[in-house]
Amino acid sequence: MLDRLKASLQTLGKAIARGIGLLVAGIVWPFRAAHGWYGERHLMVKAPILAFLLILFGLYGYFFVQTQIWTGFNPSFVDAYRWNERTVPAGQDLPATAPVAAAAAETLNGTAASSPMPAAPVVAARQCQSSAIVDAAADLTDANVNQNAWISSMLLYRLGFFGISWDNTPFLDNKASFQRGVNQAVRRTSSELVDTLGRVRGTSGVNTNLQDARGNLQFDEYSWYFGVDPFGFKTPTPSYYRTAIEKLRAFNADLTACNATFDSRSDNLVQFVDRIANDLGATAAILRDRSENHAAGWFDTRADDRFWFAYGQLYGYYAVLSAAGADFSQVIRERNLTQLWNETLSRFRAALRIQPSIVSNGAEDGMIMPSHLSVMGFHTLMVRSNLVEVRGVLDR
Repeated sequence: MLDRLKASLQTLGKAIARGIGLLVAGIVWPFRAAHGWYGERHLMVKAPILAFLLILFGLYGYFFVQTQIWTGFNPSFVDAYRWNERTVPAGQDLPATAPVAAAAAETLNGTAASSPMPAAPVVAARQCQSSAIVDAAADLTDANVNQNAWISSMLLYRLGFFGISWDNTPFLDNKASFQRGVNQAVRRTSSELVDTLGRVRGTSGVNTNLQDARGNLQFDEYSWYFGVDPFGFKTPTPSYYRTAIEKLRAFNADLTACNATFDSRSDNLVQFVDRIANDLGATAAILRDRSENHAAGWFDTRADDRFWFAYGQLYGYYAVLSAAGADFSQVIRERNLTQLWNETLSRFRAALRIQPSIVSNGAEDGMIMPSHLSVMGFHTLMVRSNLVEVRGVLDR
């Protein structure tokens, strides 16, 4: 009995080894044939081919490095802004600082001592509080296109893996999905800045800097220098997003000089929170659909795209809502929302702690293959639940 089992296992092992050998031979054969053909060609033929292969190797090397190194990635990066120390809402006049007042006193005293004429009062230049939301949107976009390469519009990402979209493969597409998730949050924020936050009750004109920023952020995420639909040369996506960064920072510069408007009313915060909650609800529905209908465990090649898009969206909205806590600090204090607001941000932090090396879309009660999409969907819905509660308190 043992001899027959041993013989069966040996036969199986030989068959597996033979299959692996045939597979390796099939993969290696085209390269051996190409090497033989290349060796027989003239230098005039060899040189262009070698140059092409070197360029292709360099491009793929650069593409691999850019997809694997996430510069500036830090779920706790908002702590560096110290927005919780702000006491003045966005758009409100800043109180005169002590150094300005002291300088004014010294100027007055000096003038009084040297001249019998009464000195003119020194008036400090008027300054208003800048918008933390605008800073967050600009810095998130800066991290996407300046600190990192925008993966979705890179040539090799557009070409795919031997004609197969990178989104349909289990590798080299996580960063692209994350960036698009962050960009989704920034796009929604820019729309709200134009329509409600950057104007007074819809009766004032639209701020041109914010409008230009929104238009640039809405540009196609996959545009390279050349395209076929429509055919011809194009401006790549990162150029539009860099222009959006400039426009956002120009708006904040005007706001600091009290030449722009940021309307930090409670009804604007209600609408802003509601739009974010709806956006997260749509993402939760996508996660649920993928989890329920495509539960292939480690072998679901689209699970990582869904996961990292949702992660990027939460990453972006965590920064934006942390900034909103500073811009709407007066509303939050008056409505006694501080504890609930902080609990909402803690929900974001809990979701951002989930960073699996390999995303699995297994059954919810699976023992071997976990369901990371279900976990991310749960945290997304918990965040949304808190936002709905915030909206309810503001609506009272």
